[in-house]
Parts: sequence; C-alpha cells; structure tokens
Amino acid sequence: MTETAHPAVSAEQAGIEQALTDQVVASFDGTPDPRLRQLMQALTRHLHAFIREVRLTEEEWNTAIEFLTAAGHITDDRRQEFILLSDVLGASMQTIAVNNEAVPGAERAATEATVFGPFFVDDAPEIPIGGDIAGGAHGQPCWVEGTVTDTRGNPIPGARIEVWEADDEGFYDVQYTDGRVAGRAHLYSDEEGRYAFWGLTPTPYPIPHDGPVGKMLAATNRSPVRASHLHFMVTAPGLRTLVTHIFVQGDPQIEIGDSVFGVKDSLIKDFDVQHAGTPTPDGRALGGDWARTRFDIVLAPAGA
Repeated sequence: MTETAHPAVSAEQAGIEQALTDQVVASFDGTPDPRLRQLMQALTRHLHAFIREVRLTEEEWNTAIEFLTAAGHITDDRRQEFILLSDVLGASMQTIAVNNEAVPGAERAATEATVFGPFFVDDAPEIPIGGDIAGGAHGQPCWVEGTVTDTRGNPIPGARIEVWEADDEGFYDVQYTDGRVAGRAHLYSDEEGRYAFWGLTPTPYPIPHDGPVGKMLAATNRSPVRASHLHFMVTAPGLRTLVTHIFVQGDPQIEIGDSVFGVKDSLIKDFDVQHAGTPTPDGRALGGDWARTRFDIVLAPAGA
C-alpha cells in the first residue's frame, strides 16, 4: 500500500516518508501468528497514512500522548475510559457491525446488536420471571416482557438474559461509592421462550464527561448525552451472543443524536405509560404511574 503524497509535499519528502512506513511494516514480517502480523501491518499503514495526511505536528503528537496517558490514569475497575473513547469515535459500533452480519435467508431477522458500554458487571443477581431488577434504584416502574426465539421462530428456553440500566438521575450503581447493586440482574426464559421483569423507564443521561473523553467532546462541540436505553445481553447454547439495547420511542435525544451512535430503528420501542391505578400484569400494587414495553428477541446461529 503506497500512500498518496500530500499536495504540499515534494516527491523527495514523500519518498522519505513512504520509506519509513515500508520499513516499519516490514519489521513485522517475521511475526509467527499470521493474524497478528496482518493486524500490526495494517495498523502501521493506516496510522502512518493519518500522520501524513494531516501533517501531524510534534505538539499535536505530544497532546495525543498526554490524552492517552490521562485516559489510562482515570481508568480503574469501575470506569473504563478507553471504552468511552472507542464508543464516541464510533469504533465500538463499527466493530459490532463487522461482527454481527445479517443471516441470509433467515425467516426472522436477528435482533440488531449495539454497544456494550462500560457499566456491565459480572455476577448480577438472579431474579425469577416477573422479578424486579431495580434493587431500590429510583425511577418510574416499567414492565418489560417478550420472547426469545431463533431465526426460524423456534422458542429458546433457558436463555440467559442480563439486563442493566441507569436510575432516573442518570447513574449506574457502579458510579456510586456505597457498593450498591441496583438496576441490574439476570433471568432465564421459560420453556416457551418467554421472559418478563420489572425495571425502570429509561431516561437520557450523559456518559462520564469529567475526564479526557469529556474534554474532547467539549472541544469538538459534541454532546455527551446518550439516548434513553435499557441494556440486554442474551446468551444461549448454539446461538450468537446478543449485546444490545432498547430505546424509547419519542425520546428527543434520538433526533439530537446518541453520543455513542448506538441507536438503530429496530431497537426503538414504545414505552406505554399506564396511569396510577391501572392493573399491572402480575397484580403488583403501585402508588403511581408506570410503563410497559415489549421486546421480542431473535438470536442468530453461532458462527453466522
């Protein structure tokens, strides 16, 4: 791959730059793992092409190093600044698009995937079907129900469904310092592939923007706000793991723009508000308004 020289660069200078790129690419020729060799050589070519295209200054290079250093310093076991960086650059969604191709000839389209986000936690508590994931988190109660099937329409019993979300203040439990576990749980679909649980009606919130990624967004006049959403991760033997969200129909932030590019039309769902006193699906007594939504999940075959 020979890069096109910048118009302001002489042929002699372009040759010097291309020779360096070729030298670095060739340094990986002896990499035993062919996939690693491909990754490192492609990364080198594209990185050098970027530097040459924008004529990167040494000051800008130093600023980039300081930015990455700051991202490393703020990252810990509760916050992953590099995932945020990947998200706001669209790299996360592009990786998801590459790895979740449509299944040709499927009777039912597989549910679309979207970003994982930085707030998933292993070992969330298990709840029964109809249980409550809120765990004391504040927000409007919301009944969520649906089915899990494969692309031929067969119900998937025993699918593990992980769900997690922010409270109505826009914070996940891990963003608090008191060790709470709230707004997250897992459950399993029944013999007919059905599931249901109580959660909270999602609300918009900003991604953490007190660090280097937030400063970058501010400098580029971009909003850190995410459209209202509820996270899902669904797994079942022989089927592709699904990581996705559902979004709230009518949320103005969808039109304004989701800061991590995660919204897809198929994932926008009606969250129908029910007035106080409206009977709930399981007879639960609520003192105010609540909402309900339906999300039918279709899993693609593993390896598809």
